[in-house]
Amino acid sequence: MITNRNPITWDKSRRSDAGIEMTPVPRPPSSVLCLPSSAPPSAVQMRGVSAGYGVADVFSDVTLDIPNGQFVGLIGPSGAGKTSLLKAMLGGMPHVAGRVAVNSVAVVPGIPPAGVGYVPQIETVDWSFPVTVEDVVMMGRLRRMGPLPWPNRDDRRAVDQTLERLGLAGLARRHIRELSGGQQQRVFLARALIGEPRLLILDEPTASVDVKTRDDILHLLAELNRQGVTVVITTHELNAVAAHLPFVVCVNGGIVAQGSPLEVFTAPILSRTFGSDMRVVRDEETGGLLIAEAGRHGPFAEPAFHHAHLHAEGIAHERSGLGLSPEPPAFDRDHEHDHANPRLRDTLPALSSVAD
Repeated sequence: MITNRNPITWDKSRRSDAGIEMTPVPRPPSSVLCLPSSAPPSAVQMRGVSAGYGVADVFSDVTLDIPNGQFVGLIGPSGAGKTSLLKAMLGGMPHVAGRVAVNSVAVVPGIPPAGVGYVPQIETVDWSFPVTVEDVVMMGRLRRMGPLPWPNRDDRRAVDQTLERLGLAGLARRHIRELSGGQQQRVFLARALIGEPRLLILDEPTASVDVKTRDDILHLLAELNRQGVTVVITTHELNAVAAHLPFVVCVNGGIVAQGSPLEVFTAPILSRTFGSDMRVVRDEETGGLLIAEAGRHGPFAEPAFHHAHLHAEGIAHERSGLGLSPEPPAFDRDHEHDHANPRLRDTLPALSSVAD
């Protein structure tokens, strides 16, 4: 069970400058997801949610609670519905059944919820669009701007401060196409942070970046989480990212499992999530986890292929680790017998032609 690390207290009333007590007007009942009085406040709550873009659902019957202040990673194979699950939280799915609420307010398709920052996959961005770093970050400030259609001094100061915080000072006038992959990722993170979100949603924030940039991004997200921001990310990096998160949700057309990595990262659960035989190794001293695929996969995993490849490259058996028979005549006979195998015989000419 997840504990709420950052409980939020709500002011039931406030006073105006004139000293008159003012009670906020409640939202219509249809826009509020009613929770039991004993339930802790949730950043995201989903109840029996199914969603898709056409006739078929991308995921179905999802029930999920993400408490305020949690750091959650969604894992699963490509096409499992991770990005669509994020879009459902953001009101970006056209067909949704069930109930989705962010900060206890129901999410309406087509209307982004308030208090949420979103960082998309950088592969989905049109880098040829004529926009500067400053322009991109300013987009995250739109909801805080006044009635005038251009930013004021406070808006520009906020952009400068956010860029400096993410190590992007001096790049405000650069075109986003001119930046490195890590810089581009931080620009869109800056766009999300400038709105001071209570919930930060990131789709593959560590994809296509080097190890140092990945670690820098994760350290920044961890610091934001310590400050009370709820963080939800998707990732394919099981060992480098997901295994170190406090909470993980396995997704494949629905919720397969959820819990801490120690609870969720087991061979049966991961095998069911990824549709492949998975192995989990636990370090008894450190408690660390190492996840890997088990067995042989694909045509290049066949022993006959590796045997043939060694001969095509002129690599001797003793150098390759295959070893030698203590009796050379017997080895030679076995060797000739192996090459009489039709599959191996057909493979050798093809490899030789490639090597030439």
